[in-house]
Amino acid sequence: MSAENDFSRLELSLSGCLSNYRYFRGLLKPSTKMLVLVKANAYGHGAVEFASMMQRAGADYLAVALPVEGVELRSGGISLPILVLTAGTDFFDEIVSNRLEPGIPNLETLLAFEEVLARRGLKDYPIHLKLDTGMHRLGFMTSELDALLAHLKQTTAVRVKSVYSHLAAAEDPSEDEFTLGQIGMFRDNAGRVGEALGYKPMWHILNSAGIERFTEYQFDMVRLGIGIYGVSALEGKTLCPVASLKVRILQIKTLKREDGTIGYSRRGVIPQDGMRLATIPVGYADGIDRRLGCGRAGFGVKGRICPTVGNICMDMCMIDVSGTDAAVGDTVTVFGDRPTVGDLARILDTIPYEVLTSVPRRIERVVVD
Repeated sequence: MSAENDFSRLELSLSGCLSNYRYFRGLLKPSTKMLVLVKANAYGHGAVEFASMMQRAGADYLAVALPVEGVELRSGGISLPILVLTAGTDFFDEIVSNRLEPGIPNLETLLAFEEVLARRGLKDYPIHLKLDTGMHRLGFMTSELDALLAHLKQTTAVRVKSVYSHLAAAEDPSEDEFTLGQIGMFRDNAGRVGEALGYKPMWHILNSAGIERFTEYQFDMVRLGIGIYGVSALEGKTLCPVASLKVRILQIKTLKREDGTIGYSRRGVIPQDGMRLATIPVGYADGIDRRLGCGRAGFGVKGRICPTVGNICMDMCMIDVSGTDAAVGDTVTVFGDRPTVGDLARILDTIPYEVLTSVPRRIERVVVD
């Protein structure tokens, strides 16, 4: 088998990405800006590759979790404005040097950032204020606004580019009363910020589920996360899967019952009539959770779902390709059109986010179509 036939790669569908982008863009007013989240290596899709697609698609903003993620995007040639959601206090020089815009969740962080700006002789640096409206993770509580606003009135170091908050349960209809309460609190507190500043920063609170379910509260900008990657909050709504994890078969064995067992801890059992066993080059070090082993999941081979056999190994796993004409070098779809990332998430009793972000950087990302 040639080296080029032995691969594991995450294929990124440009057409699928653009289709999802157009769907969400179509829910918004022409004036509403679109921020796309590319944190956590673009939810496992490849940060620079995916950010480049979003830049081409017409996104207005990008957001990352950590400063190092923003630095990576700048090094990769991304020129869009980048919001750093979790700026911390240790990497302000890197933020400024790379033209990143920090999210500010408390007065202590703001004061520390202004010290760096003063040392560098900078004024009117763009920042984004995070308000806590009920998530209680990061952000200014209502009781903390007076001190914040008093400080903002007298500082020239920063200029507030936006005020934002995060919905805790926008995807859950049973929590709509709570969600509407968050939106109401946000509107009140964001209004207070604008009145104190004498100018109106952008407002944004809607995440992917919020865009679909609470479109009327789109304000000035929305934050598109898991939706752009193909996961909808609406029952029955199918978006385009953007990522497909594909590998090629390394070896096929025809095994008889008397050949014994398969894999670590001898968990793979050969049926009475034998099996054709394929080994593929992905394991738990590639994000294939061990709970998907022993037949609990199956992967796509020539239009069929072939169940896993035995325990998932670190770098490999085995699947039963009995009844197929699968051969060494044939493609196996771990997730994509079938099975979907949602199918694997349901087996694991988790969410698609976790499956996607578990795919490590050692898996090559390739933009297709």
